[in-house]
Amino acid sequence: METYDVVVIGAGPGGYVAAIRAAQLGMQTAIIDKEWLGGVCLNVGCIPSKALLKNAEVAHTLRERGKDFGFTIENLHLDYAAAVKRSRQVSDRLTRGIGFLMKKNNIPVIMGTARFTARDTVVVTDNQGQEREVKAKNFIVATGSQPVAIPGVTVDGQKVISFRDAILQEKLPASVVIIGAGAIGLEFATIWSSYGVQVTLVEMLPRIAPLEDEEISSELQKSFSKRGIKIMTDTRVMSVEKNPTGVLVKVAGKDGEVVLEAEQALMAIGFKPNSLNLGLEEIGVELTDRKHIKVDERMSTSVPGIWAVGDVTGKLLLAHVASTQGILCAEAIGGKETKPIDYTMVPRATYSQPQVASFGYTETQARNIGKTIKVGKFPFQPNGKALGLGDYAGFVKLVIDESTNKILGAHMIGPEVSELLPELTLAQQNDLPVSAVAGNIHAHPTLSEAIMEAAESAEGHAIHI
Repeated sequence: METYDVVVIGAGPGGYVAAIRAAQLGMQTAIIDKEWLGGVCLNVGCIPSKALLKNAEVAHTLRERGKDFGFTIENLHLDYAAAVKRSRQVSDRLTRGIGFLMKKNNIPVIMGTARFTARDTVVVTDNQGQEREVKAKNFIVATGSQPVAIPGVTVDGQKVISFRDAILQEKLPASVVIIGAGAIGLEFATIWSSYGVQVTLVEMLPRIAPLEDEEISSELQKSFSKRGIKIMTDTRVMSVEKNPTGVLVKVAGKDGEVVLEAEQALMAIGFKPNSLNLGLEEIGVELTDRKHIKVDERMSTSVPGIWAVGDVTGKLLLAHVASTQGILCAEAIGGKETKPIDYTMVPRATYSQPQVASFGYTETQARNIGKTIKVGKFPFQPNGKALGLGDYAGFVKLVIDESTNKILGAHMIGPEVSELLPELTLAQQNDLPVSAVAGNIHAHPTLSEAIMEAAESAEGHAIHI
């Protein structure tokens, strides 16, 4: 019988980080996963998709913008299989790195599917059907989530695909209907359109990137339309049928019912938690109506000694949120004082072209909660670094509380804007006024100067507009 202080179930960004932090705090720790170290993010999610997006950026430049940079290529051949191969190499390298970190921190890795038989016991079944019992004083459930499909639509991995299928397939479809215009849909629209795939983006809500500031959504739609992406908002998918050449997607929108024909359909409408078949309910762990594990601000469940982090909690389905929760949870188990996560102020990024990055309240949300606000905004068009990159669409927008001069939110679209978030989130966390950002000297020429000038704009004295 194996016994530990902490056993983590799930080796994704929440699970492996929690395991490392628990081990650092001197607790005997083990980790269980049914498939791979690094979870979905490192293997078939955020990491390989970013490698594909880089290849897509280069492909788009070669196909559409060669003359801007002074070169011409005749009979251009783009090898998408090579892009996929590179993305796998990136993932494999990081996965091996997680394995090294497990050994470095003396964390045994147990491969198999775990199920609770008691509050302090799980049975792990490996892929040969062999079982072993593992006991622990504390269990951290970090089992993540899985994509959902439209009722009545079967994802077959060939004609109707999930993000996982999309990441791994080496052959490009000639045409694709992407169902859902959140981060996954937007990123694959970017990748495929860069290689010349005919992309139709279908979103049930009134705008793409529906969780972002309205101005961001509008700017992104404009950029996508310029890339030749067909966008259908306020449009509901009624059915998806397969035929010998691909799929027929029936949609209903402003113009009535339309049938879209394509080689593939990508299902990108959301996720559901991997909380079932773990034996959680049998030991008294409370779930929400949507089957997320209920946790308090310390990531503790309704059963003492059972904890949960990451997508399975339903808080924010982001890798960096899972990792932050993992550290907080391990420290709570270790008896350290912890600080609750303010989920409203967590940074978010979509690695489309152009990139989108944000945190906090949108302009509309801030007004809806009764804030009197002012807005600072600065476009990338006058920014010297953006012009040098040849990538100057978009802007930085800051939402400021007029009474306190504090940052309520930031919303950006443009080149590498995900890298511009930390300065602003740090300012917000430390209650710095926007004048502190405006007065902070930024190197020239840099993209970050757009943040400084947006802050100056909020103060009424932007220099370059």
